[in-house]
Amino acid sequence: MFRRLIRIPTVSAHCDLPCGVYDPAQARIEAESLKAICTKVADNDDPDFRVRAAIIKEQRSELVKHHLWVLWTDYFKAPHFEKYPNLHTLVNEATKLAGASGTKGSFDVDVADQLLAKIDEIATIFADTKKA
Repeated sequence: MFRRLIRIPTVSAHCDLPCGVYDPAQARIEAESLKAICTKVADNDDPDFRVRAAIIKEQRSELVKHHLWVLWTDYFKAPHFEKYPNLHTLVNEATKLAGASGTKGSFDVDVADQLLAKIDEIATIFADTKKA
């Protein structure tokens, strides 16, 4: 009842307190884990291992997307998108590579490598924005 009387706004952040700490390294670590999982699955026929690997790979893929979206929505601002007009496309391509048609949906090491390359491009832009 109290909640109906007073409007309490709902907010969310990548952590419990908007800290202002952002780094594409978080996405890269998860993507490196994805690549390692894909490599290990190729060398292992144990069905239980493969199921566990698939579950973990899907979780890591979601984490990659999450970390990229946090950068895209919370860190990068209009001046960054003006200076780097390909940034929207780059983040979109990277998140798709971590999605169902990418690392989340396959064990393809080449897709994991493509994802790592996109994250590296984003990291280069990120580093440049930190210099300013």
